[in-house]
Amino acid sequence: MSKENLLIVADSERDANMLYAVRMFVPDPFIYLKASGKRFMIMSDLEIDRARKQAPHCKVLSFAEYQEKLKKHGVEKPGMAHVIRAFLKEQRLKKISVPNNFPHGLARQLRHLRIKIRISKDGCFPERELKTPDEIKKISAALIMAEVGLAEGIQVLKRAKIAKNGRLIYHNIPLTSERLRAIIDTAILQAGGVATHTIVAGGDQACNPHEEGYGPLKANVPIILDVFPRSQRTGYFGDITRTVVKGRASDEVLKMYHTVASGQELALKHITDGASGKAVHQKVMECF
Repeated sequence: MSKENLLIVADSERDANMLYAVRMFVPDPFIYLKASGKRFMIMSDLEIDRARKQAPHCKVLSFAEYQEKLKKHGVEKPGMAHVIRAFLKEQRLKKISVPNNFPHGLARQLRHLRIKIRISKDGCFPERELKTPDEIKKISAALIMAEVGLAEGIQVLKRAKIAKNGRLIYHNIPLTSERLRAIIDTAILQAGGVATHTIVAGGDQACNPHEEGYGPLKANVPIILDVFPRSQRTGYFGDITRTVVKGRASDEVLKMYHTVASGQELALKHITDGASGKAVHQKVMECF
């Protein structure tokens, strides 16, 4: 773990470093500090009791109490920057490291209050690069959620009928990207995950990276299913992409399939302990 004194101000719903630091979901921005090897959270009264229960590795302090102390010392409207300065003064610190996505406005306020700000040279938590056995379990659980959603979507495609105009019909109604996406997302939700922007893109739509897909799905053309759910409990993500064809694949599509399969086999052969991801990627590109 980095020995830097570190300040993060963010919510833990969207900021990965903050979630890693506190291990709990908080929807609004709050203060996290690592100072002199100890970890602190400065929270609103709304969240303080929950934080003390869910983040026992941190000392949880009251934002409101700091504000009251500052008012008594003549600060008329104490905000986030004033509270941070008061805490740092208690710790006898005049400079602090922050992540590179630290709010610019808040950094300016802190500098105005004579607190020195610098970007963390270690990237906040360099240990995140090496996943612990517990993290691997969390990622694996999120991947299972992705598998559940994909399995449900593929089953629907298997059961779908092909109409004379080439469109897919499911339970006597045209099967659209929107309808299949809802089925996949519902299965993931029931498995404990949240799926956003799930991709169900068929035909020419599949050529546009990250096109979510819309309208009726058709037979005999590729349909990309890209599912990347987030575990509601841990915040870790799974991510699986599959391309399927309902009906008969063309010779061109079969050629693409076998090319990708060859690339995958080549990549797996070169993925070893200590291998360069860039080098493996380049070998696959050369294969393509």
